[in-house]
Amino acid sequence: MTDQGSGTDRADQESSTRRFGEYVAVRRHASYVAELSLDRPKAMNAVSSAMARSIAAACEALAADRDVRVVVLTSTHERAFCVGADLKERNSFTDADLVRQRPVARAAYTGVLELPMPTVAAVHGFALGGGFELALACDLIVADGTAVVGLPEVSVGVIPGGGGTQLLPRRVGAARAAELIFSARRVEAVEARELGLIDVLADDGRDRAEALALAGRIAGNSPVGLRAAKRALRLGHGLDLRAGLEIEDAAWRSVAFSGDRAEGVAAFNEKRRPVWPGE
Repeated sequence: MTDQGSGTDRADQESSTRRFGEYVAVRRHASYVAELSLDRPKAMNAVSSAMARSIAAACEALAADRDVRVVVLTSTHERAFCVGADLKERNSFTDADLVRQRPVARAAYTGVLELPMPTVAAVHGFALGGGFELALACDLIVADGTAVVGLPEVSVGVIPGGGGTQLLPRRVGAARAAELIFSARRVEAVEARELGLIDVLADDGRDRAEALALAGRIAGNSPVGLRAAKRALRLGHGLDLRAGLEIEDAAWRSVAFSGDRAEGVAAFNEKRRPVWPGE
């Protein structure tokens, strides 16, 4: 997507950008937000083995960075978020190659899924197969009106293998997920919002801006609280209520005696914005 900033803004942003291989960049924003950009425009961000390794490496670095409170997953391509696995590369694989490549691919999707801080995907254009699975691995999905999402893997003889069979039913329920996966159909933005495949429908061309704005609002909150809340949400999902409440209690105990909790209470009583120590 086109950067609308000034020349100075672009220079500042470029200076704060770290590349992971040829196809992935991480840009740090001033608001404790990191932007992980898929940047393989000639292939509409199709996930090759090299790109998968770069996504995994970027996620490993972000997971270890205590200054990052929210990660936004974006695309530099104007017409696509990500079209899924690189089928041209896969076409050249022997069975042995495919076996060796499987953990490489899994590490990319798992890397996004297991980021400890909140994550927001900014989707425009095509987000298909593994591309949509990268978005599903995020906590929230912002998409604009050009978005087309789907898991069409059964149409090429495989199944969603980046988490789709598990993540999609958690969003939309088992029957709806089965219909979408079995039919391999593509879903346009308005219907995707109605079905719960995306969370926020932005104006055309505004997915990245809206996602970054949402991330900025989230990042204003306690980083300790955000990570603990995400942990409770993820670990408690699908458990019976009693077990889920035990997960919640453990997460509460991890923050109840933190510096962030003390600062949050003090700031509330002193009617000022908190300055989070992040511990």
